[in-house]
Amino acid sequence: MKPTRVERLAARGVHFLLEKLLGTARYELHGTENLEAVRREGRGCIYILWHGRLLPLGYLHRHEGIVGLISRSNDGERLTDALRRWGFLAVRGSSSRGGSAALREVVRHAREGRSIAITPDGPRGPRQKMKPGAIVAAQLARLPIVPVACGADRGWWFGKWDRFLVPKPFARIRVVYGKPIEVPSELGEDALQEYTERLEVELNRLTRWVDGDGGPS
Repeated sequence: MKPTRVERLAARGVHFLLEKLLGTARYELHGTENLEAVRREGRGCIYILWHGRLLPLGYLHRHEGIVGLISRSNDGERLTDALRRWGFLAVRGSSSRGGSAALREVVRHAREGRSIAITPDGPRGPRQKMKPGAIVAAQLARLPIVPVACGADRGWWFGKWDRFLVPKPFARIRVVYGKPIEVPSELGEDALQEYTERLEVELNRLTRWVDGDGGPS
């Protein structure tokens, strides 16, 4: 269903407010050498990030031509509008709706040299529990997976399941990029589960660090 005129105006208003709000933030980046290692090879990557941390990272990586995999839910519609305004290309689909077609489109974009962003706990959770879709995409696209996490020293938390982070004005946003993880082109069921668990542990470790617990080494 197409959004109404009122909904379109509301979306523009929200986008304007988010631009102003996130424009006051101070970003502190860690692990950028991991991202640069991929870029030096002239390759894209598949970013994985938890759904609740999407907003600050979307703003940080705006206008880079990244492809975002977004669910076909109503929330996904609103998110798609916001990301498109920041220069992302949106592929609509998830593990529950339109997954196979979305995966094929994601792989096509990846083979054209674009990086992909996937929230592997979306669109319904459980929060910070990894689903294997990003690993399958990495296999087919032959791209490394780069886990990325962010946290804010002050913010609002929304959402029933994902604790969606909206930084408060003048927040300090800490971002960390993990080491690239290459996925073999062929994985059995046990190995796929092993990679899924490994990436979940790593992304949660990085998330704890940006939230002030431990270190990213």
